Amino acid sequence: MEVERMKSQKNHTREVVVVGGGVAGMQAAIRLAEQGVRVTLIEKKHELGGHIRSWYHLFPSFTPAQEVYDALHERFASHDIELITSAEATEINPTSVTLADGRVLHTKAVIIATGFEIFDARRKEEYGYGLYDHVYTSADLELLLHEGEAGEGLAGALGFTPRRIALLHCVGSRDEKVCQPHCSKVCCITGVKQAIELKKRFPDAEIFNFYMDIRMFGPGYEEMYREAQQKYNIHFIRGRISEASPTFDGRLQIKAEDTLTGRPLRMSVDMFVLLIGMQAGPNFGLPHADSGFLEPQDLFLGNVVAPAQAGTLGGLFYAGTVSAPKAIGESLNEGIAAADAAAAYIKQK
Repeated sequence: MEVERMKSQKNHTREVVVVGGGVAGMQAAIRLAEQGVRVTLIEKKHELGGHIRSWYHLFPSFTPAQEVYDALHERFASHDIELITSAEATEINPTSVTLADGRVLHTKAVIIATGFEIFDARRKEEYGYGLYDHVYTSADLELLLHEGEAGEGLAGALGFTPRRIALLHCVGSRDEKVCQPHCSKVCCITGVKQAIELKKRFPDAEIFNFYMDIRMFGPGYEEMYREAQQKYNIHFIRGRISEASPTFDGRLQIKAEDTLTGRPLRMSVDMFVLLIGMQAGPNFGLPHADSGFLEPQDLFLGNVVAPAQAGTLGGLFYAGTVSAPKAIGESLNEGIAAADAAAAYIKQK
């Protein structure tokens, strides 16, 4: 368990403060330390890692998420980085970060890497999350897969062996009704990955993915999607589920429409998985898109730099999902890009 650590001396002069200790923030802090920059990382939780600590395997390689975190944490711990945990930022300026306890950290530049929040599936009452048994989110399933590996398998973690499973894409994404019009980008591939993992554990189960569109944007993703159908016989139905309701025998009945055939569909399932999207976190009063994610200077050469109106002095930088939904690899790369931009800025100044 990570605790507050102050490696540097008391007269430590901060050059860059990184706000957020997920993979993007950790990567940014490591990159800065490698360049000899005096860096402080603050994290609102009591340990580093962010969401990756809750994931099981990462798409499309099925690499254990813990392996990625362990390697990153080992690199982080090998550098002289001032770490302050259980500390939440309430105000961010190019030259200071104010914490909830009133402390003010003075600095020459700030990298904001506060990430995203997971959409609350209870806002979609028609799917029964929190109301009915056997309705899970994709985040729940990742934790169950963890528990199953450590214990009596996934059936033991669930308490039953499902015969038919439905996964629903775009829950809390591309949905104007809950003010989430954006695509969360990683839900489609997560649904394919989790369907394969479920099929491996329950080979006799029928597994259905209900989707609006399948968006396989990354390397190896399309191949994984084809493998799910051809090797694992996972079914993909283009259609939106309208509601789920409990049945007398303890199962769930889902209602949907197959939009390719135009026919209504009803199905009883033992397990219903909601593929929840990414929701923007706090914006600290900085310019943001309609989705709530922070807007960078531009989407190309300035994608890790805050726009001028966010701080006329400059010195604000963004890394990872604070500016848009991204995969872990993209967040790691942005951590490097933001660190390089911040280091160049303070050296020029």
